[in-house]
Amino acid sequence: MGKNLTDRKLRGGYYTPRCIAEFLAKWAIRSAHDQILEPSCGDGEILEACVKNLSTLGASAQELNQSVHAIELDPVEAEKTRNRLVRYQVVGERVNNSDFFSYCSDYYFGHSLFSNQKRFDAIIGNPPFIRYQDFPEHHRSLAFELMEKAGFHPNRLTNIWAPFLVISSLLLNESGRLAMVIPAELFQVKYAAETRLFLSNFFDCLTIVTFKQLVFPDIQQEIVLVLGERKSENAKGIRVIELENAEELQNYQQTEINRTEVKPLDHSTEKWTQYFLTTAEIELLRNLAKHPKLTMSNHVIDVDVGIVTGNNQFFVLTENEVEEKGLNNFVRTIVTRSAHLPGLRFTDEDYRSNVTQQYPALLFYPPDIAQIQLPLALQRFIADAEKQGLHQTYKCRQRKSWYVVPSVWNPDAFMLRQVHAFPKLILNEVGVTCTDTIHRVKFINGRDGKSIVSAFLNALTFAFSEIKGRSYGGGVLTFEPSEAEELPLPLEGSEQLDFALLDQQLRSGRIEDVLAITDKVLLVDGLGLSWQETSALRQIWQKLRNRRINRK
Repeated sequence: MGKNLTDRKLRGGYYTPRCIAEFLAKWAIRSAHDQILEPSCGDGEILEACVKNLSTLGASAQELNQSVHAIELDPVEAEKTRNRLVRYQVVGERVNNSDFFSYCSDYYFGHSLFSNQKRFDAIIGNPPFIRYQDFPEHHRSLAFELMEKAGFHPNRLTNIWAPFLVISSLLLNESGRLAMVIPAELFQVKYAAETRLFLSNFFDCLTIVTFKQLVFPDIQQEIVLVLGERKSENAKGIRVIELENAEELQNYQQTEINRTEVKPLDHSTEKWTQYFLTTAEIELLRNLAKHPKLTMSNHVIDVDVGIVTGNNQFFVLTENEVEEKGLNNFVRTIVTRSAHLPGLRFTDEDYRSNVTQQYPALLFYPPDIAQIQLPLALQRFIADAEKQGLHQTYKCRQRKSWYVVPSVWNPDAFMLRQVHAFPKLILNEVGVTCTDTIHRVKFINGRDGKSIVSAFLNALTFAFSEIKGRSYGGGVLTFEPSEAEELPLPLEGSEQLDFALLDQQLRSGRIEDVLAITDKVLLVDGLGLSWQETSALRQIWQKLRNRRINRK
């Protein structure tokens, strides 16, 4: 389906490095007689590696023409693949210029998901990474129809790699192998939850190969290699292998894969970030998640997105800009960046410091009345923006009055939406609001805000945050509101914590000193954990955090 690994269009983009193509082919193909399918072959890099490996195993030209099957939607790319295979005497008809999902629907499935048509020994590929809205409707409908027949519930967040992965797996025979290049978001995004559960049930053994360095740095897209074995006599579960870069695959042997620890798979929709840990570490987290004294964060906080202005440059202004344009009586105080929230509390002094440094700290907030009824200064300000077409941007044109930002309210606290070193809650002591770079938090069920904010800083919550959140190529940990509400909090004894001291230490960058206090009060005394368990939690957090931050 065109050159793969583009999130913007069907054609063009990125290739499959030869070292990856050869590794996948060598792992998946076990005999000269294996039936092979490449469901989205692009320019044929992976398919050529498959043909070469079959030849090495002893397949003749005649056998190759019976074993190799490939599909490619783009006729230009399909022709490139055919030209690659000429030297191996593989005829052009082995490359089907069609849509994979139409091919499956017509040939394999019909009215039943499982038919008696040919199944494959190995399916190998690098499917396209294309968002729902960028995938043509005809192909998307077919893909989603097949997913629904398989019991899935795809939605508008579903990237097209997911149906490629699922439907390809269903075409394997009972002992078949799947080897694919897949975005690392498989590990952590919610729309892939059903896919994770499917893979854990469908394959006896899963091997995930990850890389510390980005294979495709130009698009900051972290990828993994998914190796699935339908039948595995010895290893059952999941193993994660982390290499420095893709080039290391050239010398990586099957025996090294087999020596890697296989961890028991949790057959659920849980995120797979946990499998970077050892079995003992995973079991510790699973046991602690059931601790009777832990409180799920959604029992004490309600997390919502910050204000979506539609254009921060227009709506969020510095104090000087407000004065110059005569908008003083039509603004609300606001904070726009997590870097402007240095401590555990956001104080009047913090806000005045932001204003003094001429950070955008005031939200333009006129009354929701007809433009002609507004004061002249506001009319001029709005008219200047309309000359630039700002009122035609997507968010603005959805509103009754495009210049009135909706859902403006002041939260009890803030939560960092994007995290570098560690997550935190910040008490809002001055009644400001925030943009959607920060989440807004309300305290619920009568719990004391200072205790909740203080208790959020502990090794257990930090460790779970690395698993519940998601990170991409840049190493930033990101939380959606629903993910933030899934974090476990140890609140027992939190009222004993010195909020002012913790705030002071946090502002000084002394997070280890903070944890020395909170872990003792909350984990050892509050939950009754041993120092060994508490130390293990700190190491789990540091291991996952450092892996995330250090990815190049």
